[in-house]
Amino acid sequence: MDIPRPNASKDKRRRLIIMVSAAVVVLAGITIFLARLKPAAPTVERSLVWIDTVKQGSINREVRGLGTLVPVDIRWIAARTSGRVERIVLRPGAVVQPDSLVLELSNPDVEQAALNATLQLRAGDAELESLIAQTDRNLLEMEANAANVKSEYEKARLQAEVNDELFKDGLVASVVLKQAKVTAEAAAARWEIEQKRLELSRRTRGAQIAPKEAEVARLRAQAELSRRDADALHVRAGVAGVLQVLPLEVGQQVAPGTNLARVADPTNLKAEIRIAETQAKDILIGQVASIDTRNGLIAGHVARIDPAVANGTVLVDIALDGDLPKGARPDLSVDGTVQLERLENVIYVGRPAFGQERSTVGVFRLDADNSLATRIPVQFGRSSVNTIEILSGLQPGDRVILSDMSNWDSTDRVRID
Repeated sequence: MDIPRPNASKDKRRRLIIMVSAAVVVLAGITIFLARLKPAAPTVERSLVWIDTVKQGSINREVRGLGTLVPVDIRWIAARTSGRVERIVLRPGAVVQPDSLVLELSNPDVEQAALNATLQLRAGDAELESLIAQTDRNLLEMEANAANVKSEYEKARLQAEVNDELFKDGLVASVVLKQAKVTAEAAAARWEIEQKRLELSRRTRGAQIAPKEAEVARLRAQAELSRRDADALHVRAGVAGVLQVLPLEVGQQVAPGTNLARVADPTNLKAEIRIAETQAKDILIGQVASIDTRNGLIAGHVARIDPAVANGTVLVDIALDGDLPKGARPDLSVDGTVQLERLENVIYVGRPAFGQERSTVGVFRLDADNSLATRIPVQFGRSSVNTIEILSGLQPGDRVILSDMSNWDSTDRVRID
């Protein structure tokens, strides 16, 4: 027989409420616990990242750029006159001397002008010689006439002296003495005048010849200029070196001033390298540099810095102080490195693939087990080609990832496998 239990339904409902409440509390606790858990760190293969150790010591701060070797001594051969290319004697690559014939031009007008100028000079020289001979002949005639006048003067003077002695002895009348003295005085006057005429002729001889000499000098200069124009049709190297460029073909017409060929000295080279404008601000004249020709290193120094920026780079000339290695030639591609300064007792690490100098970036630092890397802020200082200074965030001995980690920007931890 069943015994009625009036509180059974209430107890059952109470147990159900307690169980549901407990389940809700447990579920809420689990949810809160899981929400507080950090997401699992993504895994990165160790072979795919570049890991470096932070060091402390001295480093050379350097900048690097690409460039080429170019000759220091370059001579462009320009056309003096217009002409037509008749013959090309040498081609680029030929070793030349100053008198080496490179090519020949033709211009009949230039050749005719040179011939005419030569003939005019010869005619001018002949006229000048004739004028000099005529002037000298006139001068000789005046000297001869002066000699005759002097002779007459001496005779008249002696005759006057003789008549004076005879007059004293009473052998000559006074009128004869007076005539002799008058004749002597007239002869003396003629002699004095003739001397002045002769002196004047001697002084003015140069003035008489000078205009013609100036005319002949003008003709000679004109003939020399015309001769040079004609000789320039036979184009010569002018300097010793290597013929680099000759942009002409037979039959081509060239105008005055046209560049015909370029000759350079291949033994005297310099390097022209281009440095990024952000790195070129600290480059100074005289700083030590080195040039890598892929066949050896050449010591040098900064000789010139171009004031202009082209395509984000600055052109820097490096004068080469060392001997050229084998294979060094104009237009050879080279790598140039300029030493800016030496940093003593600084904390540094290999230059990362991200971040610039004097900036703060996030860097993944490995833990003691080298299995987990955590992102931390690091302040960089001055940079070099392969290293960068660390101002804060890292200490010597820390191991960091320097590879590009942009694929993991959404997480602050990665696991290294």
